[in-house]
Amino acid sequence: HSLTFSMPLRIRRVDEDFWTVIGGTPADCVHLGYYVLLDGKKPDMVCSGINEGPNLGEDITYSGTVSGAMEGRILGIPSVAFSAFGGESKNFSEIAKVAKKVVIEVLEKGMPEDTYLNVNIPDLPQDQIKGFLITKQGRRAYKEKVLKLLDPGKKPLYWISATEFGWHLEEGTDYWAVYHGYVSITPLQLDLTNYRAMEVLKKRLKFTTEVEK
Repeated sequence: HSLTFSMPLRIRRVDEDFWTVIGGTPADCVHLGYYVLLDGKKPDMVCSGINEGPNLGEDITYSGTVSGAMEGRILGIPSVAFSAFGGESKNFSEIAKVAKKVVIEVLEKGMPEDTYLNVNIPDLPQDQIKGFLITKQGRRAYKEKVLKLLDPGKKPLYWISATEFGWHLEEGTDYWAVYHGYVSITPLQLDLTNYRAMEVLKKRLKFTTEVEK
């Protein structure tokens, strides 16, 4: 999650109701959309995505799509990140119809404060989707590998690639849900504090205020 402070950004109007932020992050898009295009007036919801690939498990922390929803929640707006799970050729019109169901439900029922949603939708016809599940983050079962390459000037380049791709198929997780044909809805929160660890660390770590010489 990041906002751009190191350089100015431009907003370009593409269509009557469509703008893009040049050189910015997804969080920049939400931030500028709120403060510039909407002049600080809160919309009903921020919908980030639909991303062309899934955002599951630990990948949530790397995701620009999830970051857009996170920024919306920081601004006090109900926010949802949408991502598609499936092959390379996705039917986004069908996926969008499923996403619309989530939007309508959230607008009507609301969500807890400090919470935003990460939604992954299987690339399936609507009549083949088994349902909607509230899930927790899954865990990846692959390791990243760094490949070293050389540019034409013989200077090193590094490419981070995924190897041994896979997921732990634990029931109740986001990956388990989409793998079995369900829409995964994972509630995320802005407060990243590990409260259980706080109590453990209070007992385990002992510090002194004595000045070292």
